[in-house]
Amino acid sequence: MKLSYKDQRILITGASAGIGMAMARQLAPEAKALVLTARRESLLEALKTELMLAYPQLEILVCPCDLSDTRSIDGLLHVIAQEIGAVDILINNAGMGDYGLFEDAAWHKLEAMLRLNIEGLTYLTHQLVPAMVLLGRGGVLNVSSGFGLFFSPGMAVYAATKHYVTAFTEGLRAELRGTGVVISQVCPGPVRTEFADVAGNRAIEQRIPAGVALTAEQCAREALSGFRLGKALIVPGAVMRTLVTLGRFIPRPLQRLAFSGARPILQRETEPTSEAASEPVEAY
Repeated sequence: MKLSYKDQRILITGASAGIGMAMARQLAPEAKALVLTARRESLLEALKTELMLAYPQLEILVCPCDLSDTRSIDGLLHVIAQEIGAVDILINNAGMGDYGLFEDAAWHKLEAMLRLNIEGLTYLTHQLVPAMVLLGRGGVLNVSSGFGLFFSPGMAVYAATKHYVTAFTEGLRAELRGTGVVISQVCPGPVRTEFADVAGNRAIEQRIPAGVALTAEQCAREALSGFRLGKALIVPGAVMRTLVTLGRFIPRPLQRLAFSGARPILQRETEPTSEAASEPVEAY
């Protein structure tokens, strides 16, 4: 089932940078209203100013929110209900990652990742989907990851959170078939965003093969195009789509073997996370 963005009220989480910001820019010509949320209010306000100059008819609501806290989400939803009304389309884009040996990771950063990537996404969806079902229309786009389909040492917890998003989206899509509500997920590969900075290690970007990483704009464009068509799974980028297809035919024992020498590499590339470097912000 296809989805229209025209005259829709769209909530985008993690809109302060990266893919979320690119999606806001690309949806602005069609949407009736955009609700932009993230932790960093100044970046959201700058985006609002930019979009209002280009699209004066567009209603834009900036709502700073800590999406790892359900009480903050309740406050966000209250403001939206008062100022905008019902949300027609939810884009669960906010997320954060980490990179390094599990035993070296700061627990409060892992906990924040679990709450943001899993609990916040699920709670926000749970609060908004019932009204969509009653109306018989609407949509939810969950930003998962290529790691939602595979696994990787050095990103054990992050990949696990994205496996949750992938399974949650597929299950919910099956439940909502026939209701008029579109549920899709996008599983990007490497995207040039703040992910490496937030994860605390630039070595992630250095290991990406040439030609694989996408810009946030290209990733957003392909994600929104697939979501409009009602696709269940969207993998932006021809190279990543090929890798995902081939990866499904590689037996799990061979995948484990490929990572058998990962620990020494991780030990060279990472150091124990310091408190100063582990403050969570949206990664994409």
